[in-house]
Amino acid sequence: MTHSIRRLGPDDAAAYRAIRHEGLANHPEAFVSTAESFAQRTDAEIIQTLEALTVFGAFLPDGRLGGINAFLRNDGAKERHRGWMIQVYVRPEQRGTGMAAALVEHLIEHASHHVLQVHLGVWSENVPAIKLYQRLGFQTYGTEPRYLFVNGRYIDEHLMVRFLDKAPGKSEHE
Repeated sequence: MTHSIRRLGPDDAAAYRAIRHEGLANHPEAFVSTAESFAQRTDAEIIQTLEALTVFGAFLPDGRLGGINAFLRNDGAKERHRGWMIQVYVRPEQRGTGMAAALVEHLIEHASHHVLQVHLGVWSENVPAIKLYQRLGFQTYGTEPRYLFVNGRYIDEHLMVRFLDKAPGKSEHE
């Protein structure tokens, strides 16, 4: 299935709100935010988020939004070389189509003009996502135990990085 990827803007606020809420509701273990708190955000706050973050959307030929991810650059003088990939979500019917990989690659291309490395956090039990990130050059550098407490259980989070100034798969020490 074909799709196109572009940065979301204020005109995409309703579509962003819908897909972000869906991700938060269906996968509470994967995100720090909750669906309940997100649902209370005003339209102005949603637009502010779209302006503050670089949020990418993968659009289907019929105009529906099939997946999102966002890039956040660290602002501090000592950490401007680092960025984060956050808010990754692809609708279930689009999983396995290459959409997730395309979104990650699109974000990496964007990030390569702004930072030297991209970090992410992923639920330690989300094996498909971990395998995707590894295939795209990310390496696990740590695990944060009990990162979240969701539905009566603790969730560990793997921390991963991709160095953009090195060939994928090469560590800082190679």
